[in-house]
Amino acid sequence: MSQLKDRQAVIASVVADQIKAEDALPLMSVGDTLDVHYRIIEGSKERVQVFQGVMISRNHSGINETITVRRIVANEGVERIFPIQSPRIAKIEVVRRGDARRSKLYFLRDRIGKSRRLRDQRRGMQHVETWEQGHAARVAEEKKAAKEAAQKSSSNDE
Repeated sequence: MSQLKDRQAVIASVVADQIKAEDALPLMSVGDTLDVHYRIIEGSKERVQVFQGVMISRNHSGINETITVRRIVANEGVERIFPIQSPRIAKIEVVRRGDARRSKLYFLRDRIGKSRRLRDQRRGMQHVETWEQGHAARVAEEKKAAKEAAQKSSSNDE
């Protein structure tokens, strides 16, 4: 029994060295459009290739955690599975946040055309922000008009 615990401790220490820091990975969820910068080594040359697509699933945890990213190339769906903790991943960027109500978006494989798109997560907030800006401008104009009217009335009284 103690040998088993020792083995698990050794494995845990090796895995802890290989796991990336939490701030190295962005906050991402299923439905987001991602740019995955992947290092490709060809002979002695190394280059970074960007794979942009929608994250349709996130599997496992810890050192074994993977994400599946899907994109459309020449009307053909292409999916790649990336191990998140791999040293070959240079960085991951979130391009757009998608509104998904499921943990796996495999149903997107059957979708064609515009039905393939996901709603933006902040779709309603843009209207709120523009309304607030417009409202602030209207309030400022009303205050300015009231101030001018007060000055006119005080100059007419004199």
